[in-house]
Amino acid sequence: MTTQSEDDPQIDLSEEDRQILDYLRDQVSRGESYFRSKNIAKHIGLSSKQVGARLPKLDEETDDVEIEKWGRARSTTWRVTQG
Repeated sequence: MTTQSEDDPQIDLSEEDRQILDYLRDQVSRGESYFRSKNIAKHIGLSSKQVGARLPKLDEETDDVEIEKWGRARSTTWRVTQG
């Protein structure tokens, strides 16, 4: 993970990326949480495939939340904590 934050002008995040990060920040403000891409997608109006493809990239590009692929059953579970 890099030491850059979302506010760093070197990071070029799309509107969808920002929506995902805003949602995750809000959800983990009380501690770690576990998510499935489909649940994040439902809340912000994207497909689960769009969300799942962006999460690893977002983990590398921001340090205010940590995103970890946690488990895979029928769909991937993501563990998200404050950075």
